[in-house]
Amino acid sequence: MYFAALLARTEDGWEASDTELDDVETLSDLADLAREASPDEDTVLVLIEQEDAWFGVVRVDGEDDPRIYVSDAAAAQRSAYGELLLTDELLGREPGSDDGPDLDALDLDGTEDGESEDDDEETAGDAVPHSPVGDSEILDDLGIGEKELRALDAEDALSAIAEALGASEVLETVR
Repeated sequence: MYFAALLARTEDGWEASDTELDDVETLSDLADLAREASPDEDTVLVLIEQEDAWFGVVRVDGEDDPRIYVSDAAAAQRSAYGELLLTDELLGREPGSDDGPDLDALDLDGTEDGESEDDDEETAGDAVPHSPVGDSEILDDLGIGEKELRALDAEDALSAIAEALGASEVLETVR
């Protein structure tokens, strides 16, 4: 189960909207969806959480490239929505490189067909860390520092972020 919401900063404060990611195939599609939420090119945050295993924040400021933070890259890689965020650049790989496992060959538990879970550390673990990746200063100017962001637990991260932004009520209306 996943939850995704858009938080758009406006003159009147934050506005939230629930969003479906089923039709989003690329990070560019996600950025376009965020930009549509704010015709005035204000800051838009896309907040995604997947089964309390990981969370991601995508920040879009006008036409600037999106900034991304993912709390646990290895957990996110097992999700179609996480794969949207885990770009080669974010993972420190050359675009189009074959570093890491063939994600199509992974079972839902993250092991390759025919492998035991013990072998998993030698495949996905080396290529994608069980740690945060991306821009950990993504929310600094909004009152959530790098240390605070990294300390958030995936279970309640989106609520904590919304509370720090003063947007917890609007986020709860779409949850």
